[in-house]
Amino acid sequence: MKGLRRIITARVAVAFVAIAILASSALAQSRGSARLSGKVVDDQGQPVEGVTVKAQMSGQTEIMSGRSDKKGEWRINGLANGEWKVELTKPELGTVTEMVEIRGNDAPALNVTLKKAAAKADPKAEVDAELKRAADLAQGGKLPEARKVYEDLLVKYPDIYQLEGFIARIYAAENNIPAALQHLKVNLDKEPDNVDLKLLQADLLMESGDKVAAKALLDTIDITKVKDPYTFINEAILLINEKKGPEAVDLLTKLIAQFPTTNELYYYRGRAYVVSEKLDEARADLEKFVTLAPTAKETADAKKILEQLKK
Repeated sequence: MKGLRRIITARVAVAFVAIAILASSALAQSRGSARLSGKVVDDQGQPVEGVTVKAQMSGQTEIMSGRSDKKGEWRINGLANGEWKVELTKPELGTVTEMVEIRGNDAPALNVTLKKAAAKADPKAEVDAELKRAADLAQGGKLPEARKVYEDLLVKYPDIYQLEGFIARIYAAENNIPAALQHLKVNLDKEPDNVDLKLLQADLLMESGDKVAAKALLDTIDITKVKDPYTFINEAILLINEKKGPEAVDLLTKLIAQFPTTNELYYYRGRAYVVSEKLDEARADLEKFVTLAPTAKETADAKKILEQLKK
């Protein structure tokens, strides 16, 4: 066993020696008496100081290096004849890579220009401009054109998932409810607590006839976080039509507390009180509505109901 261990140790030692010889040989192949030099200027023709220059001979691992001075000039000595890859780098100006063939002691001067990279276009500025263009098109009644703007933006910037919501709104305006719901879901999956999107989804579900799903969705929304009451007014109307007066009254009372200046809420709560057979409360709400909104489209119906309550 000891003899085997000595053999193994000897073989390892020989291997290390061989590696050292190969490494020395590789380094030797890169070294010679030739010189590589040149000058670096910027796109204005001014010398660039502090450019890192790296040279690597084809097929070799050793890297020879230099650095440009105040005149933009640089040189690397002690190079062997052969083909060299020369890389000139300055972080703020980028990198230039050239292949140079050295024959004899001096290669032709390698003069390069480092240009500052062009500033990348600000995607926010582009997106904002396109969103405004789409909004103008939509307001002008050009819905397919507006939708195309959003769709093109989404192809270019797939991470801006909010575009799905904009597309959904256009489809909703085009009365394409299935497509609107499909795109809205993508946006809602990313923003499950977005109240505005949930209200739009509820509206679309009602429009599609799925009143049960719409109501279930609205029940998950905190009314105090709602910006306008109209989706919930639609829910209240459904409750009134289904003769669920107390539920409608409860909902409308919450809405009045949240939106005290939305006069039609008194009209609908008056109707809900009628269904609940609370006629005094109905009369009070309807009279208040007629006083607050004498020219509203619901006023004529409110007056008619008040006349019927007198009988």
